[in-house]
Amino acid sequence: EYNLKVLQALDRRVEAIPEVEMVVGKAGRADSPLDPAPMTMFENVINYKSEYKTDMDGRKIRFKVDSEGNFMRDEDGNLIPHSRGRYYRQWRDHIQSPDDIWEEIARATRFPGLTSAPRLQPIETRLVMLQTGMRAPMGLKVFGPDLETIDVFATQLESILQEVPAIRSQTVFADRVVGKPYLEINPDRQAMARHGITIDDFQHVVQTAIGGMPMTTTVEGRERYNIRARYAREYRDNPEALKHIWIKSPAGYHIPLEEISEVIFRKGPGMIRGEETFLVAYITFDKEHGFDDMSVIQQATEFIESKIETGELQVPQGINFHFSGDYENQMRAERRLMLVIPLSMIIIFLILYFQFRSVPVSLMIFSAIALAFSGGFLMLWLYGQQWFFDFSLFGVNMRDLFQMDVVNLSVAVWVGFIALFGIATDDGVLIATYLKDSFKKNKPENTEKLHEAVLEAGMKRVRPALMTTATTLLALLPILTSTGRGADIMIPMAIPAFGGMTIALITLFLVPVLFSAWNEYLLKNQNNEKDES
Repeated sequence: EYNLKVLQALDRRVEAIPEVEMVVGKAGRADSPLDPAPMTMFENVINYKSEYKTDMDGRKIRFKVDSEGNFMRDEDGNLIPHSRGRYYRQWRDHIQSPDDIWEEIARATRFPGLTSAPRLQPIETRLVMLQTGMRAPMGLKVFGPDLETIDVFATQLESILQEVPAIRSQTVFADRVVGKPYLEINPDRQAMARHGITIDDFQHVVQTAIGGMPMTTTVEGRERYNIRARYAREYRDNPEALKHIWIKSPAGYHIPLEEISEVIFRKGPGMIRGEETFLVAYITFDKEHGFDDMSVIQQATEFIESKIETGELQVPQGINFHFSGDYENQMRAERRLMLVIPLSMIIIFLILYFQFRSVPVSLMIFSAIALAFSGGFLMLWLYGQQWFFDFSLFGVNMRDLFQMDVVNLSVAVWVGFIALFGIATDDGVLIATYLKDSFKKNKPENTEKLHEAVLEAGMKRVRPALMTTATTLLALLPILTSTGRGADIMIPMAIPAFGGMTIALITLFLVPVLFSAWNEYLLKNQNNEKDES
């Protein structure tokens, strides 16, 4: 009954938020008070409405407005489409982002004993469950020898994790492993022996009276239905009624169930989970905004270890625990990236060497990677600063347009850096190639002619280099402003590339200067050798 009341209240509260629609899975509905679904089986799917009304292809629709700017409706109360009208905004004025909608839902669905579930897409939830078994992006798994010990220790960890600053306290929830009421009917063998009742007779009566016994099967076309015989509901819907189930003895008299058995309630597990041959319980949680997965896990680990060192948390014998979640994929990816990133830089250097057949020249061009690397991190830092690009143009805020917010290091960001390393050397190759050809052609004999050759080559290659960089930056702008499918992956990849290529423009000045300094050194050595000879 409590489950049904919660669902009815939840429906009313979410319906009061016009930006969302909630679909409750069948697992959350109970056919009767005697067959309730546990809270852990609730599965709510919340469909966000788009900010503006759109057509089937996702394009915003304009609607007719009057002279005062109010939307006009037809006789049925529907908005009237018009090519020169205004877009109809479905969100309320104080709702500016999907995060605001989620906060509204969290405020409207607060119930005793329940926590705010992590915000996951339906497919994402399935993938997370397949990887970790938990319906959360991150969590803690507690392994142990018995359910009671695991339950007590998991509850202690739940209260500790709620104190971690990087973890959203209202999302921390530990499985209540032991707490589900079980109705047990324990036969009294001595009392049964006095009346001559066997265990088989006892179980047969209990099974038939409570669970039902198949008597026959009815056939209706291709459908088959079992016909079961059991007690009426009023004789089996509570423990007191069960105690008065009659069992016939071999002597012919009837005995109530309570005289030959004990009917009691006992706490037991709602669900028994096992991994790696151990019993396990899950503690799920979600991170606060602005923290990446790795920093959250590191902070939580240090916090738990400090509690263990001070003696506030005692780890029972046989208990083991470790964190699990999406961060494990990131750790595996980072281990691969530790090999891939150096390997990609070595390959880039070898390509430059095969092109110029000179280690110093290759290192000069390779310096653009260091500049681009710093530029990528600088852009990531600027994205997290509230003052950066905080102005409006044609009524559109630039931070909202480019979706600027705190960007945590992820696999997508590092992939963007790898792509940046490849294109960052374009300007250096362009200038160095012209400088090398110019020196072969003119063969400067003194420092003044060398400077003239470098200046001439640098000035002639500035425009092509700027065009190369401009085309790269312009190609990244649609990605940085994208909002469709895959934008959450493409934008972190494009940010370091955009920032790196912007700073890499210094290569236009750095490569000619380094090239000039190196050739001055070679020219000086040649002159010294001539003087000595």
